[in-house]
Amino acid sequence: MTNKKMTAREVALTALDRVRRRGAYSNLQLNQLLSKHQLNDNDRRLATRIVYGTLQRQLTLEYWLQPFVKGKKLDSWVETLLLTALYQYQYLERVPDWAVTDETIEIAKRWGNPGIRKFVTGVLHAVLRQGFPRFDQLQDESTRLSVQFSVPRWLVDELVSQYGQSQATRVLQSVNDPARLVVRVNTAVTDLTTVESQLRAAGIEFQESGVAPNTLVITKGELLGSSLFSTGQVTVQDESAMLAVDSMNVQPGDRVLDACAAPGGKTVQIAERLDPATGGRVDALDIHEHKTRLIQKNAARMHVADRVVTHTLDARRVADEFADETFDKILVDAPCSGIGLLRRKPEIRYTKSLADSQKLHRIQGSILNAVAPKVKKGGIITYSTCTILQQENEQTVQEFLAAHSDFRLLTTKTSRNLKDDRASATLTILPADYGSDGFFISNLQRIL
Repeated sequence: MTNKKMTAREVALTALDRVRRRGAYSNLQLNQLLSKHQLNDNDRRLATRIVYGTLQRQLTLEYWLQPFVKGKKLDSWVETLLLTALYQYQYLERVPDWAVTDETIEIAKRWGNPGIRKFVTGVLHAVLRQGFPRFDQLQDESTRLSVQFSVPRWLVDELVSQYGQSQATRVLQSVNDPARLVVRVNTAVTDLTTVESQLRAAGIEFQESGVAPNTLVITKGELLGSSLFSTGQVTVQDESAMLAVDSMNVQPGDRVLDACAAPGGKTVQIAERLDPATGGRVDALDIHEHKTRLIQKNAARMHVADRVVTHTLDARRVADEFADETFDKILVDAPCSGIGLLRRKPEIRYTKSLADSQKLHRIQGSILNAVAPKVKKGGIITYSTCTILQQENEQTVQEFLAAHSDFRLLTTKTSRNLKDDRASATLTILPADYGSDGFFISNLQRIL
């Protein structure tokens, strides 16, 4: 490969190969490469679509590719290149097959030797001639679901066990849909009507969220480069993630602890509801100093720094910093497996395991145990995660309640009355429910 400026497909290939070979973060790699190689808007969108689409469909693409490479040992980048070609053939309807074939062969020529170019050419022509292997050739149901939706077998089995075949299939279908860009209006400095007017004036198209208040789903236009974002009138946050704070009923004079706060999205959401003149304040914790600086930066951009105090502190060590019964409310947005975010972070499905989930369950319990004495009697701990695995959600809550007779489980309520007909007190939002991320919320009240 030469050092000249990359094409969109080369940018995508480079990012993907680093993710697949080194376990790098897709968003960081892609953003870094897009900054270095100044592509036009169409090429930026193409590179982005190839990266996230190939990662989402990786197991499916590997299944389709396998018969055409017949177990040959391929260089990492060659396999990745072929996977990107198969992704484009199958999922990019507006890109003609001949264009994908020509560009893929050209990359093989520039990056490799004549033998690699010839091999890639042969594979692509065979794929187009013979077509893709069918999923119904897979007799085992879990294996078929795993390959069809590109989700590891262990996770398929967990979802089927916990939610049943029909609901699990809905979730698996939904996690490969495109992630939506959603913004929350900063009510500390503006209001929904004003922001909508400014968006229309800027030619940015949107629709109001049915999930969270003061929230807009952006359907067309470049919002992140707008003054609305840079001046803190809006912030990017998924609708489901907003619901934890939405359910907390934060009052202007509350003293609130955000125990696992970085990067600060929920911290500033809490802070917007506080009045420092009446004692309103949120103490935001993270174990890493560079992340607490990120919270501070976020609070400053959103004009709420006067009611946010950051602490570089492990949430399990809160007793080192705070007296018992200090807080009116505590948010524990706990470290979790992130399985609710597969649509937004596709590669985590390949890096997480059932053992990871079980380990996180123990960490979550230790955080809840540590913060429990710090909430006032009558106060509430809101426990939330961005996973949909029950061992990190209901099981964590039930184990906490069994060990703490001075707490009771309240029914989680939201402004939009989501799933109010459900049987459980806790609230689980599945990725298939509203097109938002998967999320879990519970409210635990310390008994007077």
